[in-house]
Amino acid sequence: MSHSTAGPRGESVPRGDSAPKGDTVPAVLRRERMAELIAARGFLRVSDLSDTFGVSEVTVRSDLAVLDDDQLIRRVHGGAVPRGRRVPEASFEKSLEASALAKRAIGSHAAALVSSGQSILLDVGTTALAVAQALAAREDLEDLVIITNGLNIALELEAQIPRFTIIVTGGALRPLQHSLVHPLARTVLDQVHADIAFIGCNGVDSVAGVTNVNLPEAEVKQLMVGSADRVVVLADATKLGQVSLGAVCGIEAIDVLVTSDGADATVLADLTAAGIEVVTA
Repeated sequence: MSHSTAGPRGESVPRGDSAPKGDTVPAVLRRERMAELIAARGFLRVSDLSDTFGVSEVTVRSDLAVLDDDQLIRRVHGGAVPRGRRVPEASFEKSLEASALAKRAIGSHAAALVSSGQSILLDVGTTALAVAQALAAREDLEDLVIITNGLNIALELEAQIPRFTIIVTGGALRPLQHSLVHPLARTVLDQVHADIAFIGCNGVDSVAGVTNVNLPEAEVKQLMVGSADRVVVLADATKLGQVSLGAVCGIEAIDVLVTSDGADATVLADLTAAGIEVVTA
């Protein structure tokens, strides 16, 4: 036996008996409540809204698209904010809590691309930290040179000396990500040429390319991309199709994208069509 529920603009469309009970709320009313809650909280994740309203995340994304079109909210990475408001950059420690299993899987797959004797540029961020941990766990690796602008990543790898040579770029310290940025980072990166650069980011889009929320860090990432034979971008599924403020590189500069399971199939198809090797962890 079939029933009906509201479609993207409130129209009646068929649904099955297994639909979430939240679907019994008219779509127009549900969206109105979503907009009010986002305005009150400042930022809400798709998963939060799904739990709150008892509907699937697909339905939430459809609702947010309508609210965005109506200029009531603004869709951002992972959720929504009120119009005219930007989501602040998350700290390294807070980012550790998000998609932890996916990041570990990405780290393991990325580390598998490395061979003994290679030189590596390792970017900042929680996913890059997972790569560092996976490299350290590979007892078969030796004689690696790892150049990083992440203080916490350098400290994570310190125990691997002398098996690995660890070089820190230098530069001004950004406490939020424990990263080193210009101007001294440029001095080091202009003088090296690595085998592989592992680059973290806030967004990967088939048109906009790789982007990052912070401009000084985006500049260092640009230097890393230009200083390596092979560029491997690290981005969990939530970052695909997203665009942030700072441009890192065009899509043509990427050799491999290592992402997590659950990525949007259309976005993956667009990235693959652009000539990128996509590895799903």
